[in-house]
Amino acid sequence: MQTSQLLILGGGPGGYVAAIRAAQLGIQTVLVENENVGGTCLNVGCIPSKALIHAAEEFHKLARYDTESPLGIQAGSPIVDIVRTTAWKDGIVERLTGGVASLLKKSGVQVVKGWARIVDGKTVEIVSSPAAQPGSGLRISCEHLLLATGSEPVALPSMPFGSQVISSTQALSPGALPTSMAVVGAGYIGMELGMAYRKLGVEVTIVEAQERILPAYDTELSKPVLASLKKLGVSLHLSCSVLGLDDAGHLRIKDAQGAESTLAVEQILVAIGRRPRIAGFGLESLLLDMNGSAVRIDDQCRTSMRGVWAIGDVAGEPMLAHRAMAQGEMVAEIISGKHRRFVPASIPAVCFTDPEIVVSGLSPGEAETAGVDAISASFPFSANGRAMTLESSDGFVRVVARRDNHLILGWQAVGGGVSELSAAFSQSLEMGARLEDVAGTIHAHPSLGEAIQEAAMRALGHALHI
Repeated sequence: MQTSQLLILGGGPGGYVAAIRAAQLGIQTVLVENENVGGTCLNVGCIPSKALIHAAEEFHKLARYDTESPLGIQAGSPIVDIVRTTAWKDGIVERLTGGVASLLKKSGVQVVKGWARIVDGKTVEIVSSPAAQPGSGLRISCEHLLLATGSEPVALPSMPFGSQVISSTQALSPGALPTSMAVVGAGYIGMELGMAYRKLGVEVTIVEAQERILPAYDTELSKPVLASLKKLGVSLHLSCSVLGLDDAGHLRIKDAQGAESTLAVEQILVAIGRRPRIAGFGLESLLLDMNGSAVRIDDQCRTSMRGVWAIGDVAGEPMLAHRAMAQGEMVAEIISGKHRRFVPASIPAVCFTDPEIVVSGLSPGEAETAGVDAISASFPFSANGRAMTLESSDGFVRVVARRDNHLILGWQAVGGGVSELSAAFSQSLEMGARLEDVAGTIHAHPSLGEAIQEAAMRALGHALHI
């Protein structure tokens, strides 16, 4: 039997960051992963989706220039070789996962390839396949066991994945483009991929059970995305439930009035969410306290069993790679003897739709629900010179602050490229900035960041450019 101070199950963003940091701190570390390191994010999530979104946008730009544009650009009718696009995307993934593997090796982390089976809170068996006989693999004992097993797509009971019904994983590696696609779910995954496929020339229909798209975001933020959907020619079926497939393979739906109809589409992408990956590796034997389908943790990522930790998606919402990374780094430092707690002032979230949405901290509605007397102010990109030059003047930046002392509580933005503003948003919240701090900071001109300063100035009653 092999021994280790720290044994990590899962080589995604949380697991590999925890492993690297632990090794830097002199902790003997073993990382178990059955696929390529990098997890969902690097392999079939964040990175490949952004690559596909970028390729779709570049193709869409050329398609818009088949006649003369206001920019004076005229191009022919473009074509897309989706096999080459996928190969390009895969090349990016391979470089990044290869880089992570090199960092792990450089740090002295032992990476064990295989499937983990928990024996008890201190022992894990690593086997070559899920079907391998118990006792046939390598047993590793540890002082600390870190669960970083991530999440998996949720399927509809009436439509399991397979054939024409695909998950986001299959949608990110198309061998050919379908002529038509129905996207079930108008959350960020469905919207990102649905818009990308539409820009690649696929006829896209979105089906959502709730009455509007992006229900996790407030209406003001989703309005510009809705306008973009309509401009792209995406069909919307809101307040509609999915009943399954009929004998012809058509998608059956029912609207709020109970009327049933069918959608004849070549492919169906089910993007109704993700769930913690807790099955298939013996986690139930530990009898950990759970929070629904997620492992319950405290503010140090400790579970209810001493010496067992959990980070990232397996510990529930928000399921964001950067949350998992921060938690992984913290756990490694706690194990090494440092005093840390996971109490971030902000975990920013970005929706890479067209236009993009970024939120950090409290929205006006959330501040009101929390009983905080807050003020909010927005600055539109229609008054921002840089946004105009980028042909992306829809959207705005919004700030939320306490009324009494102007402490900033949150930021929201929607517009082209606003994902890059997320660092400034979160930094102001972590540093306890007030409206006067941001308003008094000189922002580069011309830049989208000027809208941050102007929003703060507007909240103070003296915006200059509106």
